[in-house]
Parts: sequence; C-alpha cells; structure tokens
Amino acid sequence: MSNKTKAAMMKAAPNRWFTFCILTLSGGIAFKLGSMKDMFYVPMQEFMGLTNTQIGGAMSAYGIVQTIGLIAGIYICDMFSKKYMIGGSLIGIGLVGFYLATFPPYWGFLAAFGVIAILAEVTYWPVLLKAIRLLGDEKTQGRMFGFLEMGRGIVDVIIAGTALAIFGAMGEGANALRAGLIFLSCATIAAGILCLIFVPNDEKRVGADGKELNKATAAFGGMVQALKSVDIWAVALNGFVVYCIYCGLTYFIPFLNNIYLLPATAVGAYGIINQYGLKMVGGPIGGFMSDKVHKSSAKHIRMGFIVCIVAMALFLMIPHEALGASGNWIIGAACTLGFGAIVFTMRAVFFAPMDEVKVPAEITGAAMSLASLVIYLPNSFAYLMYGNFLDRFPGMAGYRIVFGVMIGWAVIGVFVSTFLINRIKKHQQAGK
Repeated sequence: MSNKTKAAMMKAAPNRWFTFCILTLSGGIAFKLGSMKDMFYVPMQEFMGLTNTQIGGAMSAYGIVQTIGLIAGIYICDMFSKKYMIGGSLIGIGLVGFYLATFPPYWGFLAAFGVIAILAEVTYWPVLLKAIRLLGDEKTQGRMFGFLEMGRGIVDVIIAGTALAIFGAMGEGANALRAGLIFLSCATIAAGILCLIFVPNDEKRVGADGKELNKATAAFGGMVQALKSVDIWAVALNGFVVYCIYCGLTYFIPFLNNIYLLPATAVGAYGIINQYGLKMVGGPIGGFMSDKVHKSSAKHIRMGFIVCIVAMALFLMIPHEALGASGNWIIGAACTLGFGAIVFTMRAVFFAPMDEVKVPAEITGAAMSLASLVIYLPNSFAYLMYGNFLDRFPGMAGYRIVFGVMIGWAVIGVFVSTFLINRIKKHQQAGK
C-alpha cells in the first residue's frame, strides 16, 4: 500500500488520537491478571501454595497456549473487526480473573492461565498492534509504539499500584490478595466495555475492481504472504531475543527479596516499577532514539544489546550478598532498574521495524500475529527455565546463572539485529 493510501486511511479514521488513547488504556490493563506475579509473586507462594517452578510452569503453560493459538491468529486477526476482538477479549479476561480470586487448585490455575493466554495474546494483542500501526506512518512508527508503551506504563502503575494498595490496606493476607485480583478483574472488564463503545470497526477491503474482497479469502492470502516473508521473520527473531532478556527481569523481584532481604510489600512496589513504571521511561526514550537518533528501530535495538552485555557483566561483579547483609538494598534496586530501563527501550519498538522492511498494510494483522508468535515464544520456556535454575541452585548461585544466560541472549541478539539491519538496507537501496 502506498504512503498516500495509508495517509488517506489515517485521515479517515474517526477521532484517531482519542482511539489511540482508548487502545493504550486497554493495553495497560489487559495483561495485569496474566502477569499477577509481578505484583504478588511472594503472596502467590504464601497463600496459593505455589513454588518457583509451579509459577514458572504456569507461565510456560501460558506461553504454550499462546504459541499454538497465534498459529491460528495469523489467519483470524484479519478476519474479524478489531472492535469486537479487542473488547470481547478484555471482558473474557476479567471473568477469568474472578475465578483466580477463588484460589483454585494448581491445575485450575494452569487452565485459567491458558484461557487468559488465548484472550490476551491471540485475539487481543496482535489486533491492538494492527490498530496502532495503522494510526501512524513509517516515519513515526518508533514514536507511535513508544508512546503506546509509555501510556501503558502510566496505566500499569495506576492499576497495579491500586491493586497493591488494596492488598496492603487489607492486611496483606489471603483475603487481601483476593481483593486485589477482584479489582484487576473489574478494571479489565471496564476497559473492554470502553473499547466496544469507542473503537471503530475495520474499513472494508476492496480489490482492484472496486468490489469488496471476501474476508476469508483475503485473510488466507495475507497469512500465506506473511509466512513466506523473510523480512517478517527477521523482525520476529529480533524481538524474540529481546523478549528472552525481558523475561529475566521478573527474577530481579525475588532477587531483591532473597538476597537484599526486602519485605513482600516493598518487593511488590519494586515489581510495579520494574515491570510497569519503566515503560513510562523506556517507551518514549526508545521511540525517540529510534526515530531521531539512530533513524532506525533495528539499529537502536542492536545498540541496546551491546549495552546489555556490558551492563550485566558489570552487575555480576557487584558483591550482592555482602550488600544485602548490610541492608544496602538501594544499589541492587538501582542497578536492576537501570538494566530494566535499557531493555524496555528495546521492547517498546521491536514491532516498529515492520515499516522499515516495507510490510504491506493489508497484511498487518497476519504479520503482527506471526511476529507475536515468534517474539513471545519465550513465554513457553523462559520462565520455567529461569525458575528451575533458582530452585536447583539456591541463593546467589542461581541468580548468577540466570543473569549469565541473559548476557548470552544479548550476544545472540547482536547478530540477529545485524541481519535485520542488512535486510532494511536492501529495501532502502531498492527504493532509490
């Protein structure tokens, strides 16, 4: 699709920025129940009887269902209107949240996470990305996705902070955890209702003869085109490595609890900042650096991998156990948050190269689903792997292994991002 056609679509979209705000609001709420570990990791162990391996197993079950579901998502995300897919998915997630508040047995917990994976990752997230991409042009993709992450970060902190405040106000017991989960469920359903009201339906797609295309036929054609595209696979693999490192950020939370001896509420507050607050910093910085400094999201991500290697290597040299014993937790918190901020500048823009490699707008849903399938594949193994390391190697030894693996992923990322940059250069040369 030409830039002129895309510009016409953007102009025709009613209340474009208002729609962006509604979508961003929903993006900040949609994953709170699926990532409840970020707020309630220690309470989940205490009141739901879960081990590190079990929590990791639930996240892996989530990832496996997500992976299988996104295979179908490559086809269905261009089949149905984004209004109903986004709104309906959010309402469904909220209903599952009420079930989680009953503290189900472990197999019920796994099943609940499987359902959330379908609703959040298959029928919601790729469609949200499709909607966001079509709101901007190729010169603003970095900032558009960066602003999305920033907005999600603001909503994340407000919603997660409120849930944690409810938990603290009610005494940090089992009923307090239930109340926090019920709040998150209600907020998710409310976001779904807003999307059903304010997000517009998709534009009708027409062929060269001016007739409306059959949705099933068009969606199938888009799926085949996406699967054959080396460029989409390159973007996806680049994001995959970023996400492998991102998964490791979760383990800064128990790290501060176990090594630096922070209490549960303080660790929960840190978790909110680590997983959500950093979006407010990383999102706009990543978007600005991509569009204005590096002039390429792929180049920004490659530089991020290099910085991650150096930063984590230095972090491993710090005598954490001695600092923890002396109560000097500020150094540990500051270093982990600094590293997290670097990763979030990369995470904010790992879908943005779709425009750099000239992916046609007509197959955006299929392209985003395929990319999501690959990028979020670590959900099926990374948390289980990291959690297993911590259970098998207690104390600082386990954390050193986890952080060392994160360095390894960053090294791989340098090579993958270089390949993607070379693909982008080929498109730029062909367009001259």
